Amino acid sequence: MVSRILTIAAQEIRIGFRNRWILLATLILAVFSLALALLGSAPAGTLGVDRLTITVASLASLSVYLVPLIALLLAFDAVCGEIERGTLLMTFSCPISRPEFLIGKAVGHTLVLTFALVFGYGLTAGLLVATGTGSLSGLVDFMRLIATSVLLGLSFLAIGYVLSALTRQAGTAAAAAIAAWLGLVVLYDLALLGALVANPSGVFAAQVFPYAVLINPADAFRLFNLAALGANDLVGGMAGVAETLPFDPALALASLAIFAGLALTVSAVLIRRITP
Repeated sequence: MVSRILTIAAQEIRIGFRNRWILLATLILAVFSLALALLGSAPAGTLGVDRLTITVASLASLSVYLVPLIALLLAFDAVCGEIERGTLLMTFSCPISRPEFLIGKAVGHTLVLTFALVFGYGLTAGLLVATGTGSLSGLVDFMRLIATSVLLGLSFLAIGYVLSALTRQAGTAAAAAIAAWLGLVVLYDLALLGALVANPSGVFAAQVFPYAVLINPADAFRLFNLAALGANDLVGGMAGVAETLPFDPALALASLAIFAGLALTVSAVLIRRITP
């Protein structure tokens, strides 16, 4: 079983390198993290915080947009792309189960994303430490950011698998993936903000909003990281929200893991029902 899963995972990693996906994702993350590190130098001096911590706080907000998008673009054709190319039937004719196929895809894509995060963000961390503007505690924050970014990416990889299993054409799955990113990452927050503005001190703000933040993987990721940093003075927004929540912000991390597990389970069920 393990060897079959690793075979699928290795294939996905080879595809990632061949299509330059890994290099492109790494370059995007490196460019944005370096830009934020350079722009963060002014607040670092004003607040008495090392630049690495400020960079992590900024990346926690940026990763909410970049990591889900990269994950969805990795996963949207995981199933329907195999159907279009006519390789899914050949794969399932081999001694490999459909859950093993899905797990192999998830392992391969997660490793691709992890590589991009480690080298993309790690380049910035290494530069800041080498120039003496990053501390050991800042490195711990950076490692936590990368680990939770991988978990966030896995959540959206699973969403991509669900969409890919629901469609038979890669073009349709790509459009659905972009719509999912727009809905969960952009429009969801706008809807919450609109509701808060409309009723800032009512039932929604006190009882619904905290849990609405918790169930969205993007918001849960941002909430946990900014709360762990104590970043209210640095970025405000979600970090300030964390101080008024009726639950421990660490619950947001559990929410991320649960969401990823549920989405992977749904995608596994859908793949079982596919007839190539």
